Amino acid sequence: MNLDIFYKIGCAVKEWIQIFVEFVQLTYQTLYWLFVGPFHKKPVKSVAVFEQMVFMGTKSIIIVIFVMLFTGIVLAMQSAFQLSKMGGTIYVASLVSVSICRELGPVLTALVIAGRIGAAITAEVGSMKVNEQIEALETMGINPIRYLVVPKVVALFFMLPCLVVIGNFAGMVGGYIIGVLNLKINAYLYIQTAFKYLSLKDIYTGLSKTFVFAMIIALVGCYQGFHTKGGAVGVGRATTISVVTSFILIILADCVVTGIYYFKDM
Repeated sequence: MNLDIFYKIGCAVKEWIQIFVEFVQLTYQTLYWLFVGPFHKKPVKSVAVFEQMVFMGTKSIIIVIFVMLFTGIVLAMQSAFQLSKMGGTIYVASLVSVSICRELGPVLTALVIAGRIGAAITAEVGSMKVNEQIEALETMGINPIRYLVVPKVVALFFMLPCLVVIGNFAGMVGGYIIGVLNLKINAYLYIQTAFKYLSLKDIYTGLSKTFVFAMIIALVGCYQGFHTKGGAVGVGRATTISVVTSFILIILADCVVTGIYYFKDM
């Protein structure tokens, strides 16, 4: 009985090591085509990158604004309830602006994009995998990493920070709505307080995380797509795994990056 347990643990560890190695290989090949590609005879086509930027960025603006606007509203209402007991209702403005720009904006936007774009990437690549279209690309001498992965990584690398900036603004507007209309704070005073305690570090700390999140979402989605098996059912399973894995890695990456900034300032 004990031997069976150790055997299952060993198989699980071996499988996880194999997954890690394959993911590292995918990352290496992506970075190779990303930096060496412009000097290669067959560079990544800019048209494919712009198409992905439109799909990932432009068509995600509405949902990002919607999520962050109501996040700012909820955050303002919750913080006002506590701050009002200490006579510090005016600090709702600074609390919303700092927390949105430093933490909630990048993380929530990344989670929304992981659910929308990460799933779409896995479904697209996974469908090509089960229909043997990826093998057809290799037969025609087209590298699947260059053709499928790199445009998605580049597009999300540029568009996710832009979406976070828009989301941050929407979240601050949500706090402004509650602060001015419900808490009766002077509009000018609210804006002044919101930006008084918002430092440049709060902004670039949040934006720096988005580049890590973008790599995670794109690479996890492509990896699961390349390893899809079992037809349409397999595509659905791979899509679910991709979204859940992206969520977990985004939270872990956020913790690591935040820890780096935190211990750096100590």
